[in-house]
Amino acid sequence: MPIQPIAAEGIKGHIELLPEYVSGLKDLEGFSHITLIYHFHKIEGYELLVTPFMDTEEHGIFATKAPKRPNAIGISTVKLIKVEGNILHIEQVDMLNETPLIDIKPFYPRYDNRENVSIGWLEKNKNMPLDQLRSDERFK
Repeated sequence: MPIQPIAAEGIKGHIELLPEYVSGLKDLEGFSHITLIYHFHKIEGYELLVTPFMDTEEHGIFATKAPKRPNAIGISTVKLIKVEGNILHIEQVDMLNETPLIDIKPFYPRYDNRENVSIGWLEKNKNMPLDQLRSDERFK
């Protein structure tokens, strides 16, 4: 499984919504990307200090995007390919099959992107080729 959506180019999936939520998809298809908020349903417990995929040193969980979190909530911005009834076809999938979805939000670059940011410990790894990294057993 890719560790970030940006590293999951070509990895496709779909979201199946309950029929009662279909009207909430009105106008979503005009967006190229959507942000998904979901529950890490396979994670048991949490760790406050973790060694993330992009480093060999330990960091605080809140300074990483590691999944073994106290709140077990994940977030990914993925490509929206199309909407067919209650099915959303997506690409850049970096979550497990049957991951429970909490919410869907449209991605809007003006609101969702920031300029002149600091990226802490990730600065030393900012050019790491993410498409070669895959999750492993460290966050079971």
